[in-house]
Amino acid sequence: MDKKLLVLATFVKIAPNRQKILNCLHNNDVLIPTEIAKATGLHINSVSKQLRYLREKELVYLLNPDYKRGRLYRITDLGIDVLNFLNTKQK
Repeated sequence: MDKKLLVLATFVKIAPNRQKILNCLHNNDVLIPTEIAKATGLHINSVSKQLRYLREKELVYLLNPDYKRGRLYRITDLGIDVLNFLNTKQK
C-alpha cells in the first residue's frame, strides 16, 4: 500500500465532513460550496474550511481561484483514489 495514500486516507477519516464533501464531489462534476452544503447538510462555513484543507492536500481542485464568489470545485484523481480506498475499507 502506498504510504501517501494511507496518510491522506487518515487525514480524511479523522474529519467525517471531509469524506462527505469528497463523496459529494465524486457524485457530481463541479460544484460551488453552497451546492455542497445543501447536498451534504453541512454549514457553509464548515464546507469552506474543509475545502481549503482538502485543496492543500491536493484532494480537490479549485477551477477558478481568482473568483471570491462562485468558486468551482472538482475532486482530483488523488481524491478519488483516497475515497475509493476509504469506501473499500468501510464495506
